[in-house]
Amino acid sequence: MRVLLAEDDDILADALVSQLTHVGFETLVAHDGQQALNVLNAQSVDLAVLDIGLPVMDGLSVLREVRKTQPDLPILILTALDGLEHRVGGLNAGADDYLTKPFDFPELEARVRALLRRLKPSGSTQAVQTWGGLVFDREAHKAQVNGGVIELSPREWELLDLLLVQRDKVVTKDDIAKAWTLDRQQAGPSSIEVYIHRLRRKLEPSGLSIRTVRGLGYLLEAAA
Repeated sequence: MRVLLAEDDDILADALVSQLTHVGFETLVAHDGQQALNVLNAQSVDLAVLDIGLPVMDGLSVLREVRKTQPDLPILILTALDGLEHRVGGLNAGADDYLTKPFDFPELEARVRALLRRLKPSGSTQAVQTWGGLVFDREAHKAQVNGGVIELSPREWELLDLLLVQRDKVVTKDDIAKAWTLDRQQAGPSSIEVYIHRLRRKLEPSGLSIRTVRGLGYLLEAAA
């Protein structure tokens, strides 16, 4: 699991990264709100931990921006302010949980794991997947990039679905041909390349790219 930690206190951030890594999380760090937003727009994370008092852009502003494109990303906010209005404000802005400073690490770990269990059940394909600026809704059969709906042909839809299901794995042309349920007999290599090219262009603003792995197939990943 990959976690984004947005915390401007270097000592606390270093300690939390060490502890999160020790219990099995890959942790990305942002030291201000704009950096956190940039990471969330460009990379795939399973959960974000946002300090409210971030410089440049405060944590609640980051939270509101992220919720426009990633409504299902589990987000835990950290706050040094223990007033009811601050906790309610964070939850109303879209946070899934909050933790008041100072806190003990075992409580943070427990809350992180609880959010991941509740919001990202294992062993199932999610109805809605978000990655960077992409929101892919299987039930509504709708894909959005940076909040705007993108039009996908049936083949493009099945291709993107396959790339998301096989996230972090190379998808071969044989995999794509088997996944295409329409006119499968015409799913030759040149046809697949045409649809890969079209889908690349539509996904480009989302911060995602489809990389050709020579001799193997294609890999959907966050653009460098």
